[in-house]
Amino acid sequence: MVDVRMTMDEYLTLLGGIPMDSEASETDEKKLEPKKKRSSAYSRRYKANFRKVAPRFKLKNGKWKKNGFKSAVKLAHKMSKK
Repeated sequence: MVDVRMTMDEYLTLLGGIPMDSEASETDEKKLEPKKKRSSAYSRRYKANFRKVAPRFKLKNGKWKKNGFKSAVKLAHKMSKK
């Protein structure tokens, strides 16, 4: 068997990473942060209504009844329109 010795920098370079001694620039840090999702007033109303309605269309073990998800979505949209 062959014994191979590498420094951490060589290993990261081989993998395509950034060498350890260099610092990440600000643009790299911004790329790592997920963008904040925007939500409209309607989507917030729909979300609340769906959570309110969902238990009616579920079984005791937490699974959806037959056509339960579809019915819950439809009712939540109907309630959100008002």
